Amino acid sequence: MCVEEGFMLQHGMNFRTRGGASVILMSVRSGAPYSDRVEQDGRILVYEGHDVPSNEARDPKAVDQQPRTPRGTFTRNGLFFGAAKLYQEGKAEPELVRVYEKVKQGIWVYNGLFKLLDAWTEKDSEANRKVFKFRLEITDADAVKRRRPAAPDDESRMIPTAVKLAVWKRDKGCCRQCGSDKNLHFDHIIPWSRGGSSLTSDNIQLLCA
Repeated sequence: MCVEEGFMLQHGMNFRTRGGASVILMSVRSGAPYSDRVEQDGRILVYEGHDVPSNEARDPKAVDQQPRTPRGTFTRNGLFFGAAKLYQEGKAEPELVRVYEKVKQGIWVYNGLFKLLDAWTEKDSEANRKVFKFRLEITDADAVKRRRPAAPDDESRMIPTAVKLAVWKRDKGCCRQCGSDKNLHFDHIIPWSRGGSSLTSDNIQLLCA
């Protein structure tokens, strides 16, 4: 993941790092530190903003997420929020965000290129604090030049977490063709652009680079 992006991903939210693409790291696993969720069979991602650093609060989960640092500069929440508002105001194209998902300890997978379409704050009733929320939609950018047959039961190229975990277990964390455990990715056996499903492990396999 870090090799692919060309820098160390030390934060969950990375806004135009080194002048390149924005990157976020997500998780919908039980016990994940933030309440991320996917909707519409994975086409929509609702991503929760990040807490203040631990050196700014004794319990970061007990205080509001912030748009600015104590020095007045934008936090990562503030940068992504500003980009979403510029798009909504018609002043900019939607921010493109590369999304990686943690599906298991030490295992991250690339979920695709998303457009940042909306951002807002809401009250977390359990912690009684304000949190940021960001709405992103997958672009299907790698398939825009190919026309895909209609498939009403499978609207997304993004592979659900449960399917990824089932494939990882079945293929034993190794490339299905050569057995390598390096540079792995989830591959559609029947390509998504030709009607192949993302929703069944029978059409997904692990392959190496």
